[in-house]
Amino acid sequence: MTCLRWVAAAAVVLLCSGCDPGRPDPAPSPPLPEGSSAHTITVDGRERTFRVYRPGSLPSAGTVPLVVMLHGALGGGRQAESSYGWNAVADRDGVVVAYPDGLNHAWAVSDGCCGPPARDGVDDVAFVARVVDTISARLPVDPTRVYAAGISNGGMLAYRLACDTEPFAAIGVVSATMLGPCDDPAPTSVIHIHGTADRTIPYGGGPGRRDNDGTGPNPARIDGPPIPTVVDTWRRVDGCAAPQRSTSGPVTRAVSTCPDGRAVELVTIAGAGHQWPGSRPPGPVARRLGLDEPSTALDATETIWRFLHAHPRP
Repeated sequence: MTCLRWVAAAAVVLLCSGCDPGRPDPAPSPPLPEGSSAHTITVDGRERTFRVYRPGSLPSAGTVPLVVMLHGALGGGRQAESSYGWNAVADRDGVVVAYPDGLNHAWAVSDGCCGPPARDGVDDVAFVARVVDTISARLPVDPTRVYAAGISNGGMLAYRLACDTEPFAAIGVVSATMLGPCDDPAPTSVIHIHGTADRTIPYGGGPGRRDNDGTGPNPARIDGPPIPTVVDTWRRVDGCAAPQRSTSGPVTRAVSTCPDGRAVELVTIAGAGHQWPGSRPPGPVARRLGLDEPSTALDATETIWRFLHAHPRP
C-alpha cells in the first residue's frame, strides 16, 4: 500500500491505493505532551531518535508552525535544544520545535560528507521527512509553515531538504554551505548567516580546517563554493530581484525580494567564526576542541525566526 502522509491535522490522512473501504479508519494518534519529549521511529531499518518541544501556549483551535532544528557535527538534539534558545521562541509565539538526532552526531548531505552517515549511505532527508510526518499526525501542524534551521553540518542538511523536498516553506542556515547536486529545487525562502572569519566552512569557499577530502571512517569533504555564490543560487531559483544591502556595525544584510512573497537574505558578520551567533559560550571541552566563541553582533535564533515567520509557503 502506497500512502502519502503530510498532514495539518491531529490525525493522519491516508491517500492510498488498495485500501479496504469497509475497514474503519485507524484511531488518531494521541497528541504530543506539553514540554520536551523524546521519541524513536524506524527509518530504513534503523532506529532514529528526535526530541519535540510543545509549548503550553498552543491555541485550542487552528494550526501551528513547526521548526525543525538540525544540530551540527558532534552535536545532538538535546544539545541543540539547550544551546540555541528555540524553546523560548516556542513558548512566546506558539511554535512547535523538533530536534532530530544525526547518527553518530552527523548528517549525510553528500557522498563525502559527513561522517559515518555519509559513509554508510544513510538517508537523512527521509528521516527528517518522517519526523515531520510523525509530529503532524499528533499535532495540528500548518503545512504552509513548516521550516528547517541548522548550523554547520545541520545547515548543510537544511539545504539538502530544500533541494530534495517541497514541504519546507523556508530554511535558516548558520555557518554552512551547500554540497551535492541541487538540480531542480522548489522555490524556497532562504536566510543564511555566516562569519567572515569562519575557518571550518570558509566564507570565501573551498576546504575548511576539518576537511579530509571525504576519506577514512569519518569522511568530511567540505569544499563548497563561496557563500555569496550559494545564496545567489537561491536568488535564481526563486526569481528574486537584485539584493538591497545595508550595514550596521559588523553586520551586513543583503536582502532580495522574490515573487509570491518569498525572500532570500544573506547576513554577513565581519570577524565572526564558526558558531551560532547569540548562543551560549562554549564550555571547557568545546574550547579544548578549538571551537569559536559565538558572535554577539546579533541573535541568530531571533533573526531566523522573524524571517521564517514572515515567509510561509504561498
